[in-house]
Amino acid sequence: MFVLVMNLLALLSNFGGPDLIIILLIILVLFGAKKLPELAKGMGQAVREFQKAKDEFTDELHNAGKTPPAQPDTRQPDATVPRIDNAPTAREVPPVRPESVPEEQRTHEV
Repeated sequence: MFVLVMNLLALLSNFGGPDLIIILLIILVLFGAKKLPELAKGMGQAVREFQKAKDEFTDELHNAGKTPPAQPDTRQPDATVPRIDNAPTAREVPPVRPESVPEEQRTHEV
């Protein structure tokens, strides 16, 4: 419905006085005198909504570069791996020497 109204409004810009009178008479015959106020009200609301959307879009374009970007949340995320209290860290655990690992558990690189 909205597209039809907008197409109709685009066509109306190219018509002169006599053309508009003929179109209005055809609309009057098709819809009748009782439906014309409802039709005009609906068209007016559609035009107002279109104008409002256009103004909001224009404002958004003009204000896009003026507002600083929002700061991201800088708090630390919750740990997904549980911590073990008093567990040695990687710096505290001495590396394993190959001589202390049994022969069966050694991996041979080629």
